[in-house]
Amino acid sequence: MSKPISETQLAGKKKRGKKPGRVEQGGSVLWSYHGMMANSCGLLTFQKEPVPLKSVEVELEVRDHVATVVSTLNYENKEDKPLEAVFVFPLPGDAAVCHFSAKIGQTQIVAEVKEKQEAREEYDDALSSGRQAFLLEESEQSPDIFTLSVGSLPPGESASIRLEYVTELAVQADEGLRFCLPAVLNPRYQPQGSGGSEGGNVQVTSVPASLVPYSLSFSARVSSPRPVSKVESNCLLDPLQYLNTEQTQTTVKMAAGHKFDRDVELLIYYKDAHQPSAVVEAGQASSKPGTLMGDPVVMLSLYPEFPQAVMSSDASCGEFVFLMDRSGSMAGSHMKRARDTLLLLLKSLPMGCYFNIHSFGSSYEHIFPKSVEYNQKTMKEALKKVEKMGADLGGTEILEPLKHIYSQPCIPSQPRQLFVFTDGEVGNTKEVINLVKQNSGSHRCFSFGIGGGASSALINGLAKEGGGHAQFITGTGRMQPKVMQSLRFSLQPAVVDISVEWDLPKGVSVTALSPPITSLFQGQRSLIYAQLTGQSPEASEGCVTVKYSLAGHPSQNQLHFSLKPAEDTGLTVHRLAAQTLIRSLEMEERERRGQEDEGVKKKKVVELSVQSGVSSAFTAFIAVNKGSSEVIQGPLVRRIVPTPNLIDCGMYHFPSCGAHMMHTDHNLHHDCAHSTSSSCKKKSMGGIGPKSKSKINKFFARMKPQKLTLRSHGAGHNPLPHSEMPFHDNLMRMEAQPYCHCGISLSPRDLLLPLVSLQKASGCWVLDPDLAAALGKTSEELEKPKPASVNQEVWATVLALIWLHGFKMDAQEEWELLATKAVSWLQAQEASCVTECVEAANTVLGCTVQKDALGL
Repeated sequence: MSKPISETQLAGKKKRGKKPGRVEQGGSVLWSYHGMMANSCGLLTFQKEPVPLKSVEVELEVRDHVATVVSTLNYENKEDKPLEAVFVFPLPGDAAVCHFSAKIGQTQIVAEVKEKQEAREEYDDALSSGRQAFLLEESEQSPDIFTLSVGSLPPGESASIRLEYVTELAVQADEGLRFCLPAVLNPRYQPQGSGGSEGGNVQVTSVPASLVPYSLSFSARVSSPRPVSKVESNCLLDPLQYLNTEQTQTTVKMAAGHKFDRDVELLIYYKDAHQPSAVVEAGQASSKPGTLMGDPVVMLSLYPEFPQAVMSSDASCGEFVFLMDRSGSMAGSHMKRARDTLLLLLKSLPMGCYFNIHSFGSSYEHIFPKSVEYNQKTMKEALKKVEKMGADLGGTEILEPLKHIYSQPCIPSQPRQLFVFTDGEVGNTKEVINLVKQNSGSHRCFSFGIGGGASSALINGLAKEGGGHAQFITGTGRMQPKVMQSLRFSLQPAVVDISVEWDLPKGVSVTALSPPITSLFQGQRSLIYAQLTGQSPEASEGCVTVKYSLAGHPSQNQLHFSLKPAEDTGLTVHRLAAQTLIRSLEMEERERRGQEDEGVKKKKVVELSVQSGVSSAFTAFIAVNKGSSEVIQGPLVRRIVPTPNLIDCGMYHFPSCGAHMMHTDHNLHHDCAHSTSSSCKKKSMGGIGPKSKSKINKFFARMKPQKLTLRSHGAGHNPLPHSEMPFHDNLMRMEAQPYCHCGISLSPRDLLLPLVSLQKASGCWVLDPDLAAALGKTSEELEKPKPASVNQEVWATVLALIWLHGFKMDAQEEWELLATKAVSWLQAQEASCVTECVEAANTVLGCTVQKDALGL
């Protein structure tokens, strides 16, 4: 299947009189979207065409929270005709691509950044003249998609393409720093009737993940002022190798034989991490003083600490709007985890707030016509509808439901908080982000990218422009901890009137390169880039103060820093600063479309991109081999290099009892294909016991063991047969070490949800057989020790809190908010025998939880 060529491009080629020199031939599997999905099923057959890309080598260098990535793509033409290889592939959406070069034999060609149309014409001219040329360009619709064209590769010839970019590492809910090397480029759904310039309809050529025809080698070097405590990955890694006794420098490599068939995720943990810091980087000696590249640039990492008096009382109001992706690509475990997460969210909302749940695919739906007050009746009605949600709404058209949400008037004194859950496969990314920015004054947007292939440009862009926070949930990672962190952020009072003030030595001035800060969250990083102009005395110091108002209280955080440039930083900070400024200017240019001064910001973007050597939507990297006198004869055959795809007809395929490793203790996590693996059928849940009409049994009956942990039991181990055990013993057996039939144990955290599902909106629990089952007891075992003077709801609520603190401290971040609501309910009851209840509950559950630990 050929690379799509727009009418504009085709007309341009005819106008320039290009020679007809290419034979357009298919490369392999194709996903194609032109308004609607062109193929009824999407993923076609693998055509087994030769793929000239043989291997990808990636070297990652992490310095504190900034990553430099060097990728080398090795091509070889084993055919008898000259080739043009085209590779559409993903990169992190906030990456600053800053170097592109090609090596053919002993000849090294370094690419230049030029205006995009000029670069395309130069590339076409080179191919028409029989010369080798290389073109790297960013999609005009989504900054996380790039196209690499390798032109005129003669028979038997090899070429190595070197691509370098720098990116900031996002802070996760558990304070780890996340690096993702995207491999999966799922199709970007282009809504019907959506406009856009050339390149708007992104065609993705892909194969099933197991058939990726090129290999990946990956190595990383991590250094920080603080010790590196651990590095985890969704891929098998060799053990960490520390380079010094302080353990501040380490290297790690991916185990040999890895296929580039999934996004490679690395989580890096430092001891005593995330302290405010500043890095001053000297300007480029060859650049003119007064320019961004010629002057020093400072990068500030701020972690605001809010006054405890303000933070001790979370907001009890707000309008919480949940927007859930129900497109076909969300099928399987993604949809199940989304439903479970909505359950946890709804149980954790504060009384007195408002809420609604919207969902979308090719069309969109909502549970209530408008947001309703949160109470037991509305929560119960919402949960019934959430239970029935499936990935059955077709494509991924997020723009229209967002417009509908924004058309709803805001509720007075109820700040709107928007939570967006999606696998991020849209073709109109910039249009969606622009809409969120236009409405940023009326809400905060918290975004969640689900699964491999989620668009980092979309997820990060929604949160950045919406003043919220972005999270990514990949592999077997649990969605709930990250979502609950964002809910806690949304419950924090909104920070307003944010300003940044600089105190610098005389003769030094500052130019802000980052857009104004629109949101601050307790302990979360905010990055500021600024250009420093002028001369500063030796050993001089600067100071930056961030001032803001929080719940009516004026506050500030201050950071003093040395103006002495750091050593060995290269131009990393300058390039990140340039990329930040470029993205801001691109956004402003989109906002000016149709106005008289349209194109002013575009011109500035092109100038800055060329000056800094950092890619943009309006420029491209172009390299032409002008040194070779040999003219390549004959028509070119185009080969499309495929990316891995996890989707087949809208359904996600999981490896049948395949596994991936989490470094460093090499615990094995396991995704099990229950629909295809006979050893993991429903009989694996036989340990649940006889059928029951209770809600707890219904929960387990529908629950599939999607997240599994493979434990080492030695050769020949068979799990204990627990199908013959009584139901309550069975539940406790599952709590200790549940298994599916193939000997793989279920995560005990999944047993948290049955108890959560029984909590009332007010925060209390009811003493009934369902609660007894969730706690692994009989009704008689719970009722008998109840203090006589205590009502049943108080007793049931104390039991639930004791169980959470006694057995579920590893998942505290998931249940903390709903436990706080339960404690508030208990305090409102003014029960006189709480101490007696706590002691009795500890006895019946076998715990030793202190009353103070409950917050009572």
